[in-house]
Amino acid sequence: MVMNALIRRVLDGIGLNPDRFSLQWASAAEAPRFVRLITEFTAQVRELGPLGSSEGLDGEELRQRLDKALEFVSDRKLRVAFGNLTKNLRKDGGKLSDEAIEEALAAKLAKQLARLHG
Repeated sequence: MVMNALIRRVLDGIGLNPDRFSLQWASAAEAPRFVRLITEFTAQVRELGPLGSSEGLDGEELRQRLDKALEFVSDRKLRVAFGNLTKNLRKDGGKLSDEAIEEALAAKLAKQLARLHG
């Protein structure tokens, strides 16, 4: 779930609530789980309110921040670093805790993530 951690960091970095994103696994044989995940996430996003306005951003500021996030995740250096981190995490331990993934992401991508705040 390294992708989940990265996207949540990016959202936080541009001032959007990271709870607006969720990446969960449900197999084709888990229809009730899928329905529950979608229902819960829909309720969560509905409770957060409209994108931008619930974060106190007008339309133009929201657009600028989303453009900044797109530019950030499109950067070749970030993509290579992220790919290497993901490969190493899989090699080193397979299933890692969310905390271990967050620590590895912060350590390996600190320079890139700092650009979001600058």
